Amino acid sequence: MRSFLYIQISSFRESKSDDKRFYIFTATKTLHLRTKSKKEREDWIQALVSTRSLFSLSPQNDNTPLLTRALSVSTDRLKRRLLEEGIGEGVVEDCEQIMLSEFSGVQGQFQLLCDERSNLLDTLRQLEAANIEAEGSGINDGEYQLLKHEYRNLARQKYSEWSTTESSDDVEKQELEEASDEEELHFFDTNEYFHEPTLGSESIDIDQMDDCMRLGKQTNNVCKSDAKGDVIDPRFPHFERRKKLPDPIEKEKGVSLWSMIKDNIGKDLTRVCLPVYFNEPISSLQKCFEDLEYSHLLDQAYEHGKAGNSLMRILYVAAFAVSGYASSEGRHCKPFNPLLGETYEADYPEQGIRFFSEKVSHHPTVIACHCEGKGWKFWCDTNLKSKFWGRSIQLDPVGTLNLEFDDGETFQWSKVTTSIYNLILGNIYCDHHGMMHIRGNRDYSCKLKFKEQSILDRNPHQVHGFVEDAMGKKVSQLFGKWDDSMHFVNGEGSGNAKDRSEEASLLWKRNTIPPNLTRYNLTSFAITLNEMTPGLKEKLPPTDSRLRPDQRHLENGEFDKANSEKLRLEMRQRMSRKLQEHGWEPRWFQRDGEGPFRYTGGYWEAREQGKWDGCPDIFGEITQDLINSLEGS
Repeated sequence: MRSFLYIQISSFRESKSDDKRFYIFTATKTLHLRTKSKKEREDWIQALVSTRSLFSLSPQNDNTPLLTRALSVSTDRLKRRLLEEGIGEGVVEDCEQIMLSEFSGVQGQFQLLCDERSNLLDTLRQLEAANIEAEGSGINDGEYQLLKHEYRNLARQKYSEWSTTESSDDVEKQELEEASDEEELHFFDTNEYFHEPTLGSESIDIDQMDDCMRLGKQTNNVCKSDAKGDVIDPRFPHFERRKKLPDPIEKEKGVSLWSMIKDNIGKDLTRVCLPVYFNEPISSLQKCFEDLEYSHLLDQAYEHGKAGNSLMRILYVAAFAVSGYASSEGRHCKPFNPLLGETYEADYPEQGIRFFSEKVSHHPTVIACHCEGKGWKFWCDTNLKSKFWGRSIQLDPVGTLNLEFDDGETFQWSKVTTSIYNLILGNIYCDHHGMMHIRGNRDYSCKLKFKEQSILDRNPHQVHGFVEDAMGKKVSQLFGKWDDSMHFVNGEGSGNAKDRSEEASLLWKRNTIPPNLTRYNLTSFAITLNEMTPGLKEKLPPTDSRLRPDQRHLENGEFDKANSEKLRLEMRQRMSRKLQEHGWEPRWFQRDGEGPFRYTGGYWEAREQGKWDGCPDIFGEITQDLINSLEGS
C-alpha cells in the first residue's frame, strides 16, 4: 500500500543511541530512518525543517485572512439628508436610534459568527493530522473516534518544533521498546526502491544486476526490467497488450452492500446473488492466473536448481508463493463465479507460459488449473469456503498448489486465510494471515508466517520465515511484505533476519501500479486478462470466460445489460446441480479417486485444429429443449 507523509504536521527527532538514525513523527505513525553518516542525517533534518516551513500550520493572525470584528456605522450623512428635506430634529434623532439599535443586533450576530469561525479553524488545525492520516492509513470510523482524544492532544502541541536532544520521555520509551521488540522494522535500501529510470526497455537495472551477480551468473538473463521497473525477460518474444480498460459507456449506479447481504450473515457467500456492481470484470478462472504474474521467479528457481543450487531454488519458490497475494491490495470487488464447464486460457509467449483452467465442480465450487513454463509445471484445484460475520468476510482456501521441475523436484503448499474488513462502515481492506508450509521432496522445505494485521499496526502485511534442510536446521531466513517485496539472508543467524537487513538480498519486488486506476484497482497484469486480442475470438472454445456476456458488458461499462445477462446466466447456473448429479464430467481435467484434479491434455491441440467437440454453448440462451433434457434426465 502506498503511503503519504504530510510534512506540515510532522515533527523530527534525532536518535540518542545511533548517530545515523532519526525519526519522523506524525499523528498515527513513526518513520524510522537511517543515513550513511551523521553529516547526512543533519542534512536530512535541515532539509525537512526547511521544507516544512513552507507549509507550516501558522497561527490565524499570521496567514489566515481576518474578519473585521469592530464594525461601526456613521449616521451623519443620513441626518444631513433628512434635515435638508425639512424633517424635524426630533424625528431625525428617533430614526437614528432605531437604526443604531438594529445595527447593534446585527453586530452581535456577526460577533458570534466570528467566534464560531475562529473555533472552527482551531478545530480544523487540531484534527487535520487525524483526518488526513486516517484516510491515508485505512483507519475505519470506529477506530478514528477512539483515537480522536489522542489526536487533539497532539494537535495542541507545536508541530513546528524539533529537538536534537532526547528530553522526551515518549521517545526514550519508544527506543527502549524498539530495542526489545521482536517485530522491529528492518531498514530498506532506497537504492533498491527508488532507482533511476532506465534508458530503454532493454536496459539492465544496476541494483537488480548486483542481486543476480550475488545469486549466480545463471540468472543474469532474466533480471532485466523495463522503464517502469517491471520485470521482462529478453529470452521471450515481445507482445503488446492493453494498458487500460475500455472507457465506460454508462454512468455507474451505486448500490448499498448492506441492503444486499444483511439477510445472509453466516451463510456461504458463494451462493449469494449480488448485482454486477460488486463484481470486477474478470472471473475466478482468470483470477487464478494472476498467481502467475511473477512466473519469472519460477524461471529463476529452475535455473538455480539446474546449476545445482537447491537452496536458491526454494527461496525463489517461496518468493513466488508470496507474490501471488500482491495483486489483492485495494481489490474490493468480487470476481465472477464461473459456470459449470467454463474455461479460460492464457497464452503469454512474452513470459514463456501457457495457462488453462476449468470449473470442474459446482457444489462445492472447485476450479482446476494447469500451467507450463520453461522447465516447470504448476497445477492445483482450489475451493474457497467463505463466511460473512457482519463487518467482515473470512475466506479459507481448500486445496494444494503443486510445482514440479523437469528434474523431478517438487514443491507443495496451501494458501493462507484471507479476511476482508469494514464491509459496512469505514475503509474496506483485506489481510492475509496464517502459516504457509512449502514442502519439497528433496533437500529443503520452507515455513512462512503471514502476520495478522492488528489495529494501528505500524508495519502491516509482514511475512517472515525460514528455510530448513532435511535435518531440520535453519539455513536461510526470509522477510518482507506480501504487497511489496521479499528478501533473504543465508545462514541460521542468532536473531531475526531484520537484524541483518544490510546483508539481505532482494528476491522479489512488486511491479509498478498502473496510472489512471479505476475503482477495480486492477494491476497492469490483471487488465490484460480479459482482453480480446486480434484474431483470438476465432480460436477460443465457446466456454472461455472472455465470451461471457455479463462480464464483457461490465468491462465495457454497460451496467444495465450486464445485470440482465447476469440474471439470465444465474438461471443456467442453477441447472448445473442437476447436470452434476446426473454424471456430468469435466472436459479437460480428471480426478484420480479422492485426489486432486489433473489436466488430461488435449486442449492446445484441439485449439490448433479448431475442433471443440464436446464443448457446449454454456453462455447461450435457455431453450425449452435444454429444460426438457434436464427434466428428462
